[in-house]
Amino acid sequence: MNIFSNTVVTLSYRLYSAAGDLIEESSTPITYLHGGHQGIFPKIEEALSQKKVGESCSVMLEPDDAFGDYDADLVRVEPQDRFPPDVRVGMQFEGMAGQDDEEQQAVFTVTDIADGKVVVDGNHPLAGQRLRFDCTVLDVRPATAEELAHGHVHGEGEHHH
Repeated sequence: MNIFSNTVVTLSYRLYSAAGDLIEESSTPITYLHGGHQGIFPKIEEALSQKKVGESCSVMLEPDDAFGDYDADLVRVEPQDRFPPDVRVGMQFEGMAGQDDEEQQAVFTVTDIADGKVVVDGNHPLAGQRLRFDCTVLDVRPATAEELAHGHVHGEGEHHH
């Protein structure tokens, strides 16, 4: 079966930096609903259209195709007393990002702590980077009516919302 709109696709993948360094490799396959349901980056979805089980592709992703450009406005310095006493580099917190009229929830990662201040960054760790996504199609099946109605894949025998 070829990959087309409203099929469920299972992939193994490797994600590389533009320099060719391995960033991430799937330890378990990923599965998404193909056809503009926001389950995978659109440029990857486009490259996978009409592929079959066993076929592979390699897609270069510019920042706009993946995690967006790095936004310096998402880096903030906050007083340390606004955080739990055990705050440490690498911890993540939810907060509001953007302008007052367009604020949205974001995840901020603690990147530095010094002199009673905590530096948090709301950018995705791969924001601003050019990436290469290599993948192999492991399975393709028609989506169920329930998956189509909900716009995402449901696990085998499971349904969580």
